[in-house]
Amino acid sequence: MFFFKRRPVETPPAATAVPPPDAVPHVHDAEKVLSLAVVLSQQNDFQEILRLIASMGLMIFNADSFTIDMINPATQHTIKTLLRKGATSDDRHLHLLRVNITGWVMKHGEPFLSGDLSVDDRFARGFFTGTPVCSAMCVPMQNEGLVCGHILATSNNPERRFGLDDLELLKKGAAVWGAFLNNPRQVQKYFPESIPDDVLVSKFAPLGLHGNSRKFKELLRAIDAAAKCDVRVFLEGQSGSGKECVARAIHRLGNRCEKAFVAIDCGAIPEHLVESELFGHVRGAFTGAAQARRGLLEEAHEGTLFMDEIENLPFDMQAKFLRVLQEGEVRAIGSNMSRKVNVRIISASHTPAIKLVKEKKLREDLFYRLHVYPITVPTLNERAEDIPLLANHFLKTFSAHQKKKAEAFHPSLMHFMTQRIWQGNVRELENFVERMITLAAPEATSVDQNLLPEQYRAEFRSSAHLKAAQCGTKSLRESMQEIERQILLETLIAHSWNQSEAARALQVSERTIRYKMSQLRLAKGAIEDME
Repeated sequence: MFFFKRRPVETPPAATAVPPPDAVPHVHDAEKVLSLAVVLSQQNDFQEILRLIASMGLMIFNADSFTIDMINPATQHTIKTLLRKGATSDDRHLHLLRVNITGWVMKHGEPFLSGDLSVDDRFARGFFTGTPVCSAMCVPMQNEGLVCGHILATSNNPERRFGLDDLELLKKGAAVWGAFLNNPRQVQKYFPESIPDDVLVSKFAPLGLHGNSRKFKELLRAIDAAAKCDVRVFLEGQSGSGKECVARAIHRLGNRCEKAFVAIDCGAIPEHLVESELFGHVRGAFTGAAQARRGLLEEAHEGTLFMDEIENLPFDMQAKFLRVLQEGEVRAIGSNMSRKVNVRIISASHTPAIKLVKEKKLREDLFYRLHVYPITVPTLNERAEDIPLLANHFLKTFSAHQKKKAEAFHPSLMHFMTQRIWQGNVRELENFVERMITLAAPEATSVDQNLLPEQYRAEFRSSAHLKAAQCGTKSLRESMQEIERQILLETLIAHSWNQSEAARALQVSERTIRYKMSQLRLAKGAIEDME
């Protein structure tokens, strides 16, 4: 939203708050503009052209900031600051000023000049109060009659207010310099295109990432952005949510895709073997080291090393690993020589990284090295609408693998899967479908509740009763009891009928759990007998 007012017709353009002629500062020689053009003609680096124009602009106009904005050549709508030189004491004020002044220029199609923004009646009264900028001017750059960008200069010094001569010189500069800035191919690089949702989903499906929910698409966009920059990534997400699959996708889409992807679970390696696994060892370094062995860091050289459950890395090893990240070299156990390694690290944990630091499970200095590009992987329950799509994908995959004809789920079974809370996330759902396909007859085309693994049957019965209650004519109290019973049952089963753990999960007292179990007639033996 712009905060300028409609300019009265009778007010001449750029006449507001312009200092009198005797207050106009020394007019800079136009030869400086042309001299810069000669220098620019010898440049082929677009970023250097931007830098030269902004740097010289600051000097020529004795300005406090000089900003070059360009319009997206593909859409002709979005505007982005390509470069800004100089600064005010508050960048937030400068951004607000830039948006509103360029907005005014775009609306009126003419240059902007204000010798005193505090009394400029083209904007709401007091709008720039508190802004360090006292004077500003902005001119559009054109190409074949179309505006392709803007140049904005500001001054914080009340004794250096821009005048009409400054504006005329800036217009000449924009006309000359604009020819060097109007490079659609180079400008377009500053406006990364947003991939349409359907294209995004199709792009990641071959990489093992399936879904269509809002949360899932946000994840895909984060992965896509991370893949484009070669920085360390930290994945946070519950076990079974697909963190390794995300890491592989980042690797496959990045510039290291031709090199190795190496994965390690830091919690699955005995503590005394971690250093050897990561750094390698020479022959005879310790008992049992019959031959030399390269570590995983060397195996992943120029590729990607995925380190799952990073908090399980022993504290002393964290210090050694930090040194590898700082120095970019490893030394095998028993060796006096160091070898250079260039590895992209993607680390992961089911616990938020900042919590690991507070609990002294992750060194703070290592946290800052690893937590460069954080990505949160949502749980399956957070994207429950993806369950049918995932379940059907697993169905087709396992049916083909086991040479069976199953191609659909019974509606009641699909309802059960979509309503169930999956504590093990995508991994549990995948295992669930695989087990049912294994039990299905070779000629069966549909998978129904009769193939349910034993530990899921009580849940299915309860879910079926709940669905009937919701569709029937039971009272509100009875329906609420059914819902309460379902939640309590699922929680108890998820925690192996441990009442203390269930109470903590539901954030109630253990006494309340016992009372509800008695009231709702919930007992482990009774539930198992229902089968």
